[in-house]
Amino acid sequence: MKNVGTSSPASEGSGATGPGQVAQPGAHGERRTRHSVARLLLERGPITAAAVAEELGLSPAAVRRHLDVLVAEGEAYTRESSPRGRRGRGRPAKQFLLTEVGRARFGHAYDDLAVAALRFIAEHDGEQAVREFAERRMAALVANHRETLAAARTPAERTEALADALTREGYAASTRSVGSGEQLCQHHCPVAHVAADFPQLCEAETAAFAEVLGTHVQRLATIANGDAACTTHVPTARFAGPGGDRPGTAPTPAGPLPKGRQHTAPIPDGGESV
Repeated sequence: MKNVGTSSPASEGSGATGPGQVAQPGAHGERRTRHSVARLLLERGPITAAAVAEELGLSPAAVRRHLDVLVAEGEAYTRESSPRGRRGRGRPAKQFLLTEVGRARFGHAYDDLAVAALRFIAEHDGEQAVREFAERRMAALVANHRETLAAARTPAERTEALADALTREGYAASTRSVGSGEQLCQHHCPVAHVAADFPQLCEAETAAFAEVLGTHVQRLATIANGDAACTTHVPTARFAGPGGDRPGTAPTPAGPLPKGRQHTAPIPDGGESV
């Protein structure tokens, strides 16, 4: 396969080398080329497949194959080129652009920015200001789903409703029944890197769960602390319902937690940032 940036076209997958070409192993070479195609969409998009092929010195067929994969995986999308500047009466060429998912492969500085912002708040207004921010953030998240949560009657239904709400917010949550209640597992945390420096985010989240579920809950594990999932135990023996305050007790988890009832709404692009 031809190196990106060389001037003469080359067909992918042949393994042959020539002037300006370097042989690359199949799977590794495919990933490198697809990354180069995606980077060109990032830097030059919207751009046509023909322009990508010309810029990278690849065959149009090879470029279209990589673009099709990027579109199928949700990393790119297409739109018709603008009528302005078009020549002839033919069908307008498709232009390719990256989605937010596609942009994410090149990284973001959102976490660093969020940590810096919260550190600034802590230095100038104190730790209590960070805590108030975390509480307000969770209150806003819960408010979006309060009606649905209130409609659930049993503890299991209420915990499942909370898992559904968290999944829609990007937390990929599931639930499972245990001897003394329900366990709520969040398999993704959009703010895990920030929460590692500011545990107030996890504390506010736990308090919000207790408030909407109407019972004491116990956080057993968090992604921010290096665990595989954020796991919260929801006791049901003395469940008081939303707004209640009757405490329950939680067991110590034994071994890894299997994924239980899954709540499979897609994770929003990029998730939520603090």
